[in-house]
Amino acid sequence: MSDFLLELRSEEIPARMQAGARAELEKLFRRELDAASVECGEITVWSTPRRLVLIARGLPLATEAVSEELKGPPVGAPDQAIDGFCRKAGVDKGQLETRDVKGRATYFAVKNVPGRATADLLAEAIPAIIRDFSWPKSMRWGAASISTESLRWVRPLSGIVALLGDDVVECEVHGVTSGAVTLGHRFHHSGDITIGNADDYAMKLRAGHVIVDHEERQDLIRSGAAKVASEAGLRLVEDEGLVIENAGLTEWPVPLLGRFEEDFLEVPPETIQLTARVNQKYFVCEDEKGELANAFICTANIEAEDGGARVVDGNRKVLAARLSDARFFWDVDRKKTLAEHAKGLERITFHEKLGAVADKVERVAKLARWLVEEEIVKPNTRHSREGGNPDNGGGTGNSGQLDPRLRGGDGLSRDDLADMAEQAARLAKADLVTEMVGEFPELQGLMGGYYARAEGLPDAVADAIRDHYKPVGQGDDVPTAPVTVAVSLADKLDTLRSFFSIDEKPTGSKDPFALRRAALGVIRIVQDNDLRFGVAQGDLLDFFADRLKVQQREAGVRHDLIDAVFALGGEDDLVRLLARVHALQSFMDSEDGANLLAGYKRAANILKKEDWHGAEGEIARTGEEDPLAIVDDPDLKAVVAAKMEQRHASELSYAAEPAEKALMDALANSEPAASRAIAAEDFSAAMAALAALRAPIDRFFEEVTVNADEENKRAHRLDLLARFRAAVHKVADFSRIEG
Repeated sequence: MSDFLLELRSEEIPARMQAGARAELEKLFRRELDAASVECGEITVWSTPRRLVLIARGLPLATEAVSEELKGPPVGAPDQAIDGFCRKAGVDKGQLETRDVKGRATYFAVKNVPGRATADLLAEAIPAIIRDFSWPKSMRWGAASISTESLRWVRPLSGIVALLGDDVVECEVHGVTSGAVTLGHRFHHSGDITIGNADDYAMKLRAGHVIVDHEERQDLIRSGAAKVASEAGLRLVEDEGLVIENAGLTEWPVPLLGRFEEDFLEVPPETIQLTARVNQKYFVCEDEKGELANAFICTANIEAEDGGARVVDGNRKVLAARLSDARFFWDVDRKKTLAEHAKGLERITFHEKLGAVADKVERVAKLARWLVEEEIVKPNTRHSREGGNPDNGGGTGNSGQLDPRLRGGDGLSRDDLADMAEQAARLAKADLVTEMVGEFPELQGLMGGYYARAEGLPDAVADAIRDHYKPVGQGDDVPTAPVTVAVSLADKLDTLRSFFSIDEKPTGSKDPFALRRAALGVIRIVQDNDLRFGVAQGDLLDFFADRLKVQQREAGVRHDLIDAVFALGGEDDLVRLLARVHALQSFMDSEDGANLLAGYKRAANILKKEDWHGAEGEIARTGEEDPLAIVDDPDLKAVVAAKMEQRHASELSYAAEPAEKALMDALANSEPAASRAIAAEDFSAAMAALAALRAPIDRFFEEVTVNADEENKRAHRLDLLARFRAAVHKVADFSRIEG
């Protein structure tokens, strides 16, 4: 056994491509091993800006000789079939052997594959890996690049180290030959580094100021940045994506702290952080109060003799230029009110079939007001916390001293809340035409909130503008402030309704207008704020049902239970629907639920086999009016049901058996009790009412012959099972429940 080292050295590999490149290298290497039937131990893949490295442990020095047999066509088959088999097997017809297969002579191709040195296999595998390597973007170079057949690589390939044990695996790719020599850090090391084997590779590169393990570099950046921030009395604003990116930009990372002018802090902090992060790959820091400090942390790729002073100063100047641009945008944008900016939305197309963004704004404004006027969103919408926390839809950090009417919307009259919701909706998209959002699209909404506050608009309006896109992702906060809820909900409902109206629905994995995300956003807002209204009908309701299944499945709710409730039809109140689903899940997890389901399925199978529809089926066929259907009052419905049961019992032409009578009595009690509970939206009580049917239905099947010889007994007992099925269907369609 021996270890194999492969280093592919090139000019700078973009940081964003390195994770994919590591996965691609391992995948292609395993492909080559599998094709040669070679097994190995652990595989390690590293990356730096200038190299991809793979180390495979425990490779055999040679493969074993094997004999392969391929079964062909029978003797006497057409010549074309035999010739095709020979070509596939790589043998001549004279080399075929015949054997008896189930009494018939059949051709076999026997190939003896000799063992090969693993070094020879690797010498063929390395060029194949390099040629087949897939990069998001790649290039050709040199004189050979005039041919489309020349090698493509992310940047010009300059070196290959290939060692099996202590020996070089000799190969050549695009004029680059393999060897045992590599290069160290671009600035900290000059001359060649000769590698002995896989075990001394990382050690020798470290001596040349290259840390080849990308995860080790990430740890150094993570801890080093936190350390320099702490030494300055600050706290690092953690950013794991930035850690990974900086590790992909450096081979010898050295975090350094610098300062920028304090007057830049007048610009919104998110703008500073985004400028530092996106343009310069810098971390930012907070002071002891949790506010953004005038400090940044850059990651140098060298250990400078002056401790990094010149590096920091150069980075400070570059950042200052970027921050000057941000401050310019901030100042220019505030010269107009949001209402003035909003006029520019007439020039932005929302969709060719749906008009401009200004048209969407008009629809959203009307819908936001309607949601308040219809008291779907109320002034006393419950909050997880009182305003003052920008993460939950409340006011800003200092809004605790303001009039409550100007915070999240608590304490407002319905008319005031409607006015604020409409105002916020009309201004929510205005920042799309500002200079700042034009430069940083990620800040849409957020900047609108800042501009609204800067021009003196109520905090409730500013917060709604800022947060109306929420929730964006699964971990995002859900708005709870009334004005924000109205605008956010209206925006998402309009998007869904508009695109469904022009038949632009998600298909498969394609969802160009993020309609699935919008539907999940609506569901979360409705749930968290206990909003009671019909969200949709038709195709859109089915779409919500699918999204709800995804969301609830992730929360541990069975999809078949959601199907069972949706199958009842006419239910578009998500809060009521989920309450029913959760009560059903609790019930089905109990012994009563499992046994009742078994009884239901047995009853349903009998009714299906007999094609028996029961009393409700007869009513539907004859057009007669169901007495219970015209009674609205739950208590009166119970009385009517009891009297109907008494009539049924008195009309029997035979004496009911005890188990039969017990089921009749249980239905007389459970049906109205379940109806009352459902009307009161007490679905747990409705399940409890159904649970009372468990023992009677079990006893009925044990003691009563449903398909009795007497027609009157058979008809009544089938009707009784149909009534049992109908009683269960008041809660959910149990035929949709698995188990």
